[in-house]
Amino acid sequence: MITAIVLIKTSVDRIPEIAEQIASLDSVSEVFSVTGTYDLIAMVRVGRHEDLADVIPGRISKIPGVEATDTHVAFRTYSQHDLEAAFAIGLDN
Repeated sequence: MITAIVLIKTSVDRIPEIAEQIASLDSVSEVFSVTGTYDLIAMVRVGRHEDLADVIPGRISKIPGVEATDTHVAFRTYSQHDLEAAFAIGLDN
């Protein structure tokens, strides 16, 4: 699974509506409304690198009100949930 973090600039008067549209897309797992240079951050998960082109410039960027995107592809994913699961392997409750 390939994970991309997409930083999104939008029309500020439509942030909630744009966030909902992005969140409804297949391959988008979460959308966060944030402070700072960008208005939204979307987590995109796909099976192949080529699929990123379909999702990000092909669908996210075409939503009315999306002004710009900046995409970062993850090399590896680390999370507290994954660490807890790994340490629990083989333990009986």
